[in-house]
Amino acid sequence: MSMIRDLRAAVRPSRPALRKDTGAYDTTRDPQTTTAVVDCAVYRDGARVETTGPLTPHEAMRRVRRDGGFVWIGLHEPTEAEFAGIASEFGLHPLAVEDAVQAHQRPKLERYDDSLFTVFKTIHYVEHDELTASSQVVETGEVMCFTGRDFFITVRHGGQGSLRALRHRLQDDPELLARGPSAVLHAIADHVVDGYIAVADAVQDDIDEVETEVFSPGRKGAPRGVDAGRIYQLKREVMEFRRAVQPLMRPLQLLSERPMRLIDPDIQKYFRDVADHLARVQEQVTGFDELLNSILQANLAQASVAQNEDMRKITSWAAIIAVPTMVCGVYGMNFDYMPELRWRFGYPMVLGITAVICFGIHRTLKRNGWL
Repeated sequence: MSMIRDLRAAVRPSRPALRKDTGAYDTTRDPQTTTAVVDCAVYRDGARVETTGPLTPHEAMRRVRRDGGFVWIGLHEPTEAEFAGIASEFGLHPLAVEDAVQAHQRPKLERYDDSLFTVFKTIHYVEHDELTASSQVVETGEVMCFTGRDFFITVRHGGQGSLRALRHRLQDDPELLARGPSAVLHAIADHVVDGYIAVADAVQDDIDEVETEVFSPGRKGAPRGVDAGRIYQLKREVMEFRRAVQPLMRPLQLLSERPMRLIDPDIQKYFRDVADHLARVQEQVTGFDELLNSILQANLAQASVAQNEDMRKITSWAAIIAVPTMVCGVYGMNFDYMPELRWRFGYPMVLGITAVICFGIHRTLKRNGWL
């Protein structure tokens, strides 16, 4: 906190400059505004307040306190130094600030005196031509939300999950946006869960493909099986998906069932619908995990059966070859007095008997399915 106070004391009010290459604010002109800021806007009566130039968070908050409305600030992967000024300006709790900067948090909802801190895990499906043992199926990111009475701050981590389109969509619905920051929180939760549904459908296709390959007939009608590494990799990706979905159930239940002074009662009803969608996705992901377990066990069982069949074939041929080996071993001994050694038909007789015995063993094993 001492660092935050020092940074706040060092702030000099000046007009920020917009960097042409990134669209973010230049910190050399205003230390309180960071290059991590993607957008900063004031909303009043459901409409975005137009300005002649880009706003700093300090200027935006000053206008809100003077004229009403709320400010929505979007940041992307800010550093501790970049976020310190904003955290001080809006009175954000140090523990929440630390989580927002460091990222890698599990989905949660934390209530502080004047704000709510919510963490969402975003999921993006990674397209691939063929699923391999090293394919990345899902890519995760994070969206942290600070909800206050007159402000809403989003901190995004990861290359996916941009909120620009969502902001524009909300700006096209002034009636909803007029509900304040809680309407934005609901929109983000709904956006994240809709992404889960799309990813779940894509992952279902991958699982169906692997399942078909495992049980499709190969040589001689037997299941051909697949590389177990592919199934295990898909199972790991599903586990990553599950880590994003399962912990979010409790926060959404709290937002939909427990009265909160920072959540509009009319908006709270819509959180129930989001929670229902999330419950459906959670059931799907749990089913994915169980199905992949069954597929993996079936694939291993098929591999074991194939090995047993190979061993039976090897054993069968070894039994057939044992007959001529035994006969040759007997007649290869250097004894003077052995039957049929001087007999003209001894050699063809031994070969014939050996062939008949080998043929009989082969027929018996073939009839029993060993060959």
